Amino acid sequence: MRIGLLTDGGYPYATGESRLWCDRLVRGLPQHEFDLFALSRSAHQEDQGWVRLPHHVSRVRTAPLWTPEDGTLRGSGERGLLARLVTGGGVSFGRRDRRRFAAHVKALATAICATEDADPATGEGPGAELFTEGLYGLAELARERGGLHLALRSETTVRILEAAARARGTGRTVQSATVVDHLAFAAELERVLRPLSLDWYDQESLGAVDLCHAASGGAAALPGLLAKRFFGVPLLVTEHGVQLRTHYLSAPDAPFGAPVRALLANFHAQLAAEVYRQAAIVTAGNTHVRRWQQRCGADPAEQRTVYPGMAAERFSPVGEDDDAGGPDTLVWVGRIEPAKDLIALLQAFAEVRRAEPDARLRIFGAPAEGDEATTYLAHCRALAAQLFPDEATGAHAEGVSPVTFEEIGGPEVPDLAEAYAAGGVTVLSSVVEGFPISLVESMFCGRATVSTDVGAVVEVIGGTGLVVPPRNPRALADACIALLRDPERRARLGAAARARALELFTVEQNLAAFRGIYLELISHAPVRREADAVDADGEPLLFATPAEARLLGHWTQPQPPATGARSPSWAAGAEPEEEAAECAGELEQVAAGQPGCSPQREPAPGTGPVPALSPAPEPVAARRSGPVREPACVCGLGDGDA
Repeated sequence: MRIGLLTDGGYPYATGESRLWCDRLVRGLPQHEFDLFALSRSAHQEDQGWVRLPHHVSRVRTAPLWTPEDGTLRGSGERGLLARLVTGGGVSFGRRDRRRFAAHVKALATAICATEDADPATGEGPGAELFTEGLYGLAELARERGGLHLALRSETTVRILEAAARARGTGRTVQSATVVDHLAFAAELERVLRPLSLDWYDQESLGAVDLCHAASGGAAALPGLLAKRFFGVPLLVTEHGVQLRTHYLSAPDAPFGAPVRALLANFHAQLAAEVYRQAAIVTAGNTHVRRWQQRCGADPAEQRTVYPGMAAERFSPVGEDDDAGGPDTLVWVGRIEPAKDLIALLQAFAEVRRAEPDARLRIFGAPAEGDEATTYLAHCRALAAQLFPDEATGAHAEGVSPVTFEEIGGPEVPDLAEAYAAGGVTVLSSVVEGFPISLVESMFCGRATVSTDVGAVVEVIGGTGLVVPPRNPRALADACIALLRDPERRARLGAAARARALELFTVEQNLAAFRGIYLELISHAPVRREADAVDADGEPLLFATPAEARLLGHWTQPQPPATGARSPSWAAGAEPEEEAAECAGELEQVAAGQPGCSPQREPAPGTGPVPALSPAPEPVAARRSGPVREPACVCGLGDGDA
């Protein structure tokens, strides 16, 4: 089948949060074709280029969510007329379109400003109806007229937002918004709704896929919502961290006032509820995320918990060996930032040191991006020198401090596995955590763990480690002392942790879960047949489509589907004539006895086996800053979408 993978700030760019997971998913399911639709968040990602893509990636479309300094948009997803769609300059909307635009923006603004009538558990209510009316109305207008980029920043939009904020039923914070606040919110609203103005919504792009898989919620799922509305494509949403929660956590640091933050929070809450309503299946990376999704309106019957897969092979040598890495040594691994609460860890280790004079603490990591993280690292170093002054100055033992700050990659610790092997107990002291990757890595290494009860820690540990309350140095110290003094218990917990990690958190279990979800969704997706292939009651006619229709070439001349209709790529007669012409050379090779080179798609349930002569995927479009990939064979030559 053909999967449209929707990403936001990740794959296929060389940097990004979801890059590694998406790459493993695409490479691990070669029986499917993948079309990538990527929204980039910053120019830094564009400059870094793309990762090397496998051959079963047929097409890549990109579009920016960021605006360069010159104010112009770049990317393969923008429309050529985007810069001319303004109200008050250049080529403007007609009178009818202006009324439509104003009505849809008014409905959207009313829903955002007045959310008191909506059910907080489901997001349903008059506000939800107005939100969907405005959102899809703007999407249809953008599809007909080419885009809404400058229209959403126009004076008309600002006036509508100002009137909605001052209407009855709005909160006190929203009513206090000034003109500057409305201008800032209009700019942010245009950026978030920028996917509505893309040229992805036709029979050659999102209309040609069998399933849309959004790698995150929020703006990345917007194209999936429109693909379902315009073409009936089923939508699958995967979240390893809830976008709405991320927005709440980052809101205090945003350069906006309280009214803008409140308006953005209302918008993201309404968008999340609509995404969960329209998604056929919503997968969560852990139960912690799943509870957030339910709070935002997800139906528990449509949820699945699929843990993110991690490569266990790199940690196998450490996990299979005995605990030879410093039985009196505690190890901490991660990014050094305030959320990791290394201050509490250092205070706890001072108690551990008094009970176990030979204990050591090795901190492996580097500061996260930003001046705050760099300052925090300096503060931690100063605190360590203050808590252990004798050891740091050389007056005790060998003159080596029991606390060391190290980076992975040196001659002593060349890789991550060696860092976990350097100690007998792994410690996590975070006060905010999503899915604790460092804990899973230490479990692969067969190490006992002491961690704080935050995020999905308890779910990941599952009784194979010790869990203490956050911001409690005394409880953290007692747990560490208990494991340092009991080597048998430490070994027993480490073995149990490794067995649990190999069962739940490997790449193989993740791929198997999504392989089954893909087939489940396609098995329930309606097949849209051509008019001449069904009878008066809409039932398929026997032998209406000849068997040779699955072969490309001069045997058949399939007609393109009618406007507004959609035929899945795996249905009979769904291949366009252009693709048949491109692969005519391959058919001649097969007729001459030479093996073909096109990958096969996995058949959908009930459609029968797919013959070996399936069309070759379109080559990935060449890109200005991305790597150029050679096609698999001469039949794959052709211009993909830029």
